[in-house]
This record gives sequence, structure tokens and C-alpha cells, in this order.
Amino acid sequence: MSFQESHPGIRAVGRPSGDPTSTANVRVGGPRPVGADLHHAPFESAVLFIFGALAVILGILMTIPVIVEIAADGNDLYAFLWAAALSIFVGMALALTNRQESILLNIRQTFLLTTLAWFGLSFLAAIPFMFGHLELSLADAWFETVSGLTTTGSTVLTGLDSMPPGILLWRALLQWIGGLGIIVMGVAVLPFLRVGGMQLFRTESSDRSEKLFGRVNEIAGAMLTVYVGLSLLCAALYWAGGMTGFEAIAHTMTTLSTGGYSTSDQSLAHFSNPLIHWTAIVFMLAGGLPFVPLAHALVGGFRPLATNNQIHAILSFLGVVIFVTTAWLWVHNEVPLVDALRNATFNVVSVVTTTGYANDDYGLWGPFAIGLFFVLIFVGGCTGSTGGGIKIFRFQIIGRIIAGHFRTLVTPHAVVVTKYDERLLGDDVIRSVMIFTATFIATVVALGLILAALGLDFMTSFSGAATAVANVGPGLGDVIGPSGNFASLPDSAKWVLSLGMLLGRLEFFTVLVILTPRFWRG
Repeated sequence: MSFQESHPGIRAVGRPSGDPTSTANVRVGGPRPVGADLHHAPFESAVLFIFGALAVILGILMTIPVIVEIAADGNDLYAFLWAAALSIFVGMALALTNRQESILLNIRQTFLLTTLAWFGLSFLAAIPFMFGHLELSLADAWFETVSGLTTTGSTVLTGLDSMPPGILLWRALLQWIGGLGIIVMGVAVLPFLRVGGMQLFRTESSDRSEKLFGRVNEIAGAMLTVYVGLSLLCAALYWAGGMTGFEAIAHTMTTLSTGGYSTSDQSLAHFSNPLIHWTAIVFMLAGGLPFVPLAHALVGGFRPLATNNQIHAILSFLGVVIFVTTAWLWVHNEVPLVDALRNATFNVVSVVTTTGYANDDYGLWGPFAIGLFFVLIFVGGCTGSTGGGIKIFRFQIIGRIIAGHFRTLVTPHAVVVTKYDERLLGDDVIRSVMIFTATFIATVVALGLILAALGLDFMTSFSGAATAVANVGPGLGDVIGPSGNFASLPDSAKWVLSLGMLLGRLEFFTVLVILTPRFWRG
């Protein structure tokens, strides 16, 4: 079942071209007034108005750590208060000076708003890290915040076990709200922008008089219901496994969002109860699955979940990799079978869904395991999930393209039709997928070379670049592996990795297109 069928109030039309000057529109706000003449809002005003509203929401969310700091008599109270006040002030100023009664965003504005929101909100959210007791530098605070909002999970912080609860909660909250934003972006924005083959998941309508996307808040509302429901269930199971209430809430926020921030330097290895590890496995996997069929399953409609092509692919892939990894640990490392199965399942699911938790240092499992986990960094979850990476559907499409090519080699005159999920793949989808995958790999190589030029060793440079662009979290090696962190890296490397996280999360072209002169010529 398509997203359109599951949300009949959200209607789609038109075939906006890849040209960012296209006039296809995204409607933001309530229903169109009867008899109103809709028009495009001024280019900057519409974008700044919506960004201002988002900044106000971010400021309000900053008051949650304030409450925790008051209850715990922490010393970051004023840092959060000032950060909240500044965010709300900036947001109100932008919203009021650019107030719009009815907004129609064209594709150019949507590209700009998406990029501005992720970059701008990251700077505002970094303020508590800089002016709290941690007194992080701008590079460190920006890195930690970008890692949180993009649900990457890489960190520059140590001493988490004794850190004040306000900071720990803020890190978790960043990943939780980032995860929800990623879902909405994946089902509402990127398909509309035709980024990386995502137009495959955009439903067209024969009625071209309607807007391309109706009320985006309907999408957010449906996803929020599923997101909150799964979060409550996850927290209850964590608490039943022996976590404190605070630990359960914090880890729930970073599990379902596939973020990976923990309240302990040891990550989930800090907790010895297998129930906690298996709970994490289940909800990391849930975060890596597409949320639209997941929403149907939770209300009783299991058919979309059972017939979803991506879900079949990722579960089959995980099953094979977990079996191989378990066998390696059991035979080669002589780990007891039960522990081998649990550790293999936990860490494979964590890396493939780009969560980044660890219950053991897989960098010590031997050269085969290290090579395997480096490959797994690139895979990612499903589209419409909180996971990053290349995404499983792109690997499926590439596999079909390769199979079709082999068929034409054997039977040159055969007519080869490439399909995905019983839908004929257009040239635009195939081209987008191939360009995205090539850009992904090229970006990892480029960032890896830059990091190497900054003095980092080969393993740190290229695993760091891969884990940043794929939004996984830990890399490989002694420095940034599961038992290390990114604190010792030079500031220049942290800026490079932060940019890689944002590029990977926004699927590259959402950012890169606004750097072209044609975009600004309008």
C-alpha cells in the first residue's frame, strides 16, 4: 500500500522536473480559504517564517532539560535557559517579520528551507554545550549537536556516567526529534524533490489541479503517533530490564531514532542483562524499517508490512550476515553460542540500521569481522525510516540493473524491463539511484583523503568518513572504534566530519543544489 493510500487527506499531483526552479508547490499551513487567490510568498520570507517557527519549537524543547536540571540541582540550568530564550527570540523575530497567511513553497524554497533548517537549528541547539559546564569549543559543540540531530551518534564527550542529567537528556532529545524529522523528510520532502531515486515513493494523482503535497502536518501527526507509541513500549521494556527511569527514557530516545547516544561511555555494554540487549535489537530494527507500513501494522493492517519489498530485503540480508558473524565468533573466537548469537545480532543490527550502539568491541573480533563491519557501514536502513546509509532499496535497484545487464549480454535482442515492487522503473529513478550511489562513494573517498591530509591514519580517516556520511556513529580502529570516541581529533577534522554527517543525512543534492548559480538565478 502506498503512502497516498494510507493518508487519503494528503494528495499529490504534478510531475515537477528536476529543475529547482520548477513551480510545483508544497502547501504549508491550514486549508485554502474559499475564494482565496493563492500566490507564491516572497522567496526569503516564506523560508524565514517557517525556520523561525522551527526555532521557537526548538527553544521550547530546551526547557525540558531545564526542568531536569532544577530537579537534580544541576549546574547547567542557566545555559539551557539562555539558549532557550535566544532560540525563541530569534524564532519569534523571524516569524513575525516574515509572517505569511498562506504559504506556497516551490521546489527552490523547499531545497533552501530543508538545508537551512538542519544547519541553522544545529547551531542553536549547540549553545548549551558551549555555555554549560562542559564549555565545549564551537567545533566540538557543533560536532556533538550535528551528530545528535542527524542521529549519527559519534561523540566527543567522555565521562558520560557522571555527567549531569540535563546534558545527557539534551543529547538524547536531539536524536529523538532528529529521528522524527528524518522520517517526515523521508516520506514528504525528499520524494517531492526527486532526490536519489526517492521519487519512487511519491504517489502521483491524475488531478493536476491540486497541490503536490497537502498538509504536511498530517504526515507528521501520523508518524508522531507511531513514534511515541513505540517509544513508550521501548522505555517500559528497558525499565523492566533493570535500567533506571532516566536511563530508560534516554536510551529509548536514542534507540528508536537509530541515534546511539548512551548515558555511559561503555554504551549498552554497561548493562549486563540480555533483556536490555534484545530490547535494543528489536527497537533498533523497528527504527530501521519504513514507518508507513509499520503504522498500518500497529493498527491491525499487517498486509503492507508483510508484503513490503524493502522489509523482506533487509530482514533477509540481516539474517545471512548475523548467521555468518555468529559462526565466526563461535568457531574462530570460541565464544559460547548463545553469547555469539546475541553479540552478533546486536552489533550487526546496530551498524546496518546506523544506530551505533555497541555491547562489545567488534574491532577486536578479528580481520574478517573488521572488514565485514566496514562494508555494513554503507548499507543503511529502509527509506522512510530513521536509518541512514545508502538505503536497502537502492541496493535492490542496483541488483536489478546488474541482472538486466547480464541478461542483455546473454540475449542481446531481449527486451529487459526493470521493475521494483511490481512497478516499472523509469529512467529518472534508475539515473537518480546510480548518481546518488556514485556521489555517496565519491564523498566518502574525498572526505577520507581530506582527513588523511589532516594527519589521521588510514583506518581512522576512511572509516570516519564512511561512518559520518552513512550516519552510523563509531568507526573502526583504536581511535574512533566502538571503544573510543572523536574527542582527540583536530578541530579541522571535526568540521569535515560534521559536514559529512549533514550531507549524508540530507542525501547530498538537497545541499549541493543550492550551491549552483542556476539555483539563485530563479
